[in-house]
Amino acid sequence: MGAVMTQITLWNVADLELCRRGMLKKEEVPVERLEALVDTGATTLVIPVDVCRRLGLPPLRTTQVELADGSLCEMTWVRGVWIEILGRGMTCDVLAAPEGTMPLVGQIPLEGLDLVVDPRSREIRPNPAHPDGPLYYARRAA
Repeated sequence: MGAVMTQITLWNVADLELCRRGMLKKEEVPVERLEALVDTGATTLVIPVDVCRRLGLPPLRTTQVELADGSLCEMTWVRGVWIEILGRGMTCDVLAAPEGTMPLVGQIPLEGLDLVVDPRSREIRPNPAHPDGPLYYARRAA
C-alpha cells in the first residue's frame, strides 16, 4: 500500500472558545490547513512546531518518541488543538515535531473521528457503519 494522505484543518481550542463567547471574531481565529500523512502504525497527531507556534498552542512537556526507523528523539506535547478531517472534529493534544516535518495522523485521531483507511483507493473515509458521525462507546460503572 502506498502513502495515504489527507487534508486536515487545525485550530487552537482556546481561540474557538473565545470566539464562542464573543470575545474574538471568527475571522480573527488562526486556522491551519495542511496535507498530512495517515499512518495507522503511528499513535497520535504530529504537527511541525512552527504550526504550533502560529496557532499559539502551549507546550506541556517533552517525551521520548520512537520514529519509524526505530530511532528515538525528544518531542514536545502541545495542548489543545481542534482537528477536523472530512467534516468530523475533535480536541486532542499533539506532538510538536521539528519544522519541515510532514504532519502525521495516527490511530488516536482516526479512532476518535471514526475514520477508516481504504487501502485500495489510499483514502480515508467515514466508518461506513457510522456514516452520519462518530459513534462513541461508554460503559456504565456498576
